[in-house]
Amino acid sequence: MRIGTFVLAGQYPGQEHEEALRRAVRSAEVAEEAGLDSVWLAEHHFVPYGVCPSAATLAAYLLGRTERIGVGTAVSVLPTAHPVSLGEQAALLHLVSGGRFTLGIGRGGPWVDLEVFGNGLEAYERDFPESLDLLLRWLRDSEVSADGERHRFREVPVVPRSADAAGGNHPPVVLACTSPGTVRNAARRGLPMLLGMHVGDEEKAEMVALWRRTARDSGLPRGATETAGHVSAGVVQIGDSQTEAVEVLRRALPGWLRQGLAAHRTVDGRQRPMRDAFAYTELLCELHPVGTPQLCADRLSATAERTGITRFALLAEGSGELTGTEHNVRRLGTDVLPLLAENSAATAALPVQSALTAN
Repeated sequence: MRIGTFVLAGQYPGQEHEEALRRAVRSAEVAEEAGLDSVWLAEHHFVPYGVCPSAATLAAYLLGRTERIGVGTAVSVLPTAHPVSLGEQAALLHLVSGGRFTLGIGRGGPWVDLEVFGNGLEAYERDFPESLDLLLRWLRDSEVSADGERHRFREVPVVPRSADAAGGNHPPVVLACTSPGTVRNAARRGLPMLLGMHVGDEEKAEMVALWRRTARDSGLPRGATETAGHVSAGVVQIGDSQTEAVEVLRRALPGWLRQGLAAHRTVDGRQRPMRDAFAYTELLCELHPVGTPQLCADRLSATAERTGITRFALLAEGSGELTGTEHNVRRLGTDVLPLLAENSAATAALPVQSALTAN
């Protein structure tokens, strides 16, 4: 099982942007010190929900400050960027980091970002598959041209080229999936999914099953569909009791969620109902590893068993505090990882039917 942190750089009420970003950077450094597998960086524009506007830029900074840990974007929002520009950045980070960078891609939403960056609503509603395919060709080929509805240019060389002559050794790519349509987009291209923290194990297992069926129908080898490397996003808060851990999140999360979600503005004025911050906090505590180290390990093991997903990106900054976040990340490494290893060893000794073999 591969456990990483999910860094949103959320601006909690009363905080400055610098404080949120300092907490994000420090949590990534501590994740490496604690022996975690990866750090996943979110990207948002114009909202306090997350104050990192370029996940790739922050990834570059953290790759320079760390030595071992994997760093990924979760996600770089493709409709607000040019696929070639993003592909160039990904190839650069892949090469200079020795392969520690993963490019997470997402469709985003119909936010005012599309107006500010001049890409328009079509980039979100119509052109995402075209942009995604252009990005993937840029990462895998030596020369690329485009003749689509959105992107048109003559053939140009890929520089720097991260892929080898056979088209392999390029940056790993994962695709954020929130609907059957995006699941099928990922499966047809053989891309692992990043599944959000707002859904539980049952829905994630259904999405994995849909991905697998679509991938097989699209001609992917069976072995590739069984070891896809999907990533499950969630929340983690570790305490000496479940009550203690839940109370930390109940005190801090609703204020951040309320101001962060309410700040989103649609590009075309459409109404987008936002979640109730208190109800969402309770849901996150129910779905994810929030409690004692043993409870957290058991919940992660149960999710892996039910869904077949063994890679996790866990939001550890739920307290909104620098010291609280550091402490939470350290406990994830020192207190939970050893228990996960014990759970895995015990499970391996039993005849288990997982989501990977059940569909």
